[in-house]
Amino acid sequence: MLILALESSAKAASVALTEDESLIAQYSQCSGLTHSRTLLPMVDDMLKNTEKTIAGVDLIAVAHGPGSFTGIRIGVSTVKGLAWASGKKCVGVSTLEAMAWHGVSAGGVVCPVMDARRSQVYNALFEIKDGKPHRLCADRAIALDELAKEIDGKNAFLVGDGARLTYEHMRKLGIACRMAPENLVYQSAWGVAMAALDKTAGTADDLLPVYLRLSQAERERQERMK
Repeated sequence: MLILALESSAKAASVALTEDESLIAQYSQCSGLTHSRTLLPMVDDMLKNTEKTIAGVDLIAVAHGPGSFTGIRIGVSTVKGLAWASGKKCVGVSTLEAMAWHGVSAGGVVCPVMDARRSQVYNALFEIKDGKPHRLCADRAIALDELAKEIDGKNAFLVGDGARLTYEHMRKLGIACRMAPENLVYQSAWGVAMAALDKTAGTADDLLPVYLRLSQAERERQERMK
């Protein structure tokens, strides 16, 4: 199965093309440019360079959250547009599950973390078994002190843009954990493609973002309405 995958849930953006579990190509940027400017040109360049077309793709996958509200909206809306225009099936996968694939070679417990501000991280825990990450809990926004209690004694492998923040916090608490190397820290479209392999595909109408919590603007609006 030929999968086109997109990742734009945080600062880094990437697109990948895979054939089943084999990576054909991946294009990544962490330049600070808005994903609305970079994502589609990256897809276009990658397909041209691999001599592939949307018509030849079997599935389009995207990280549909959690993460940056703007980044998630851009990724999901881009895939919706591609799927509608081409008539292709598409699927959204958890950003955190996609990140967990970066810990396959490390083994043990993998702890994807994204900075959610207010001393919280977006997180889920996974255990590597048979060369794949297996989910231990649902995606959630969790305080770092609460996460510390869960990973104490597990020597967890930290991945994601919140890995450094989490590592420093755990070190202050005396909790041992492992920090992913720089090339594995950030989210990747390859991880999205791997996470999509066992998911049920749907149409563009079925694809929805997953935010986990209200945006700051929505929270402030609710406070004003009280």
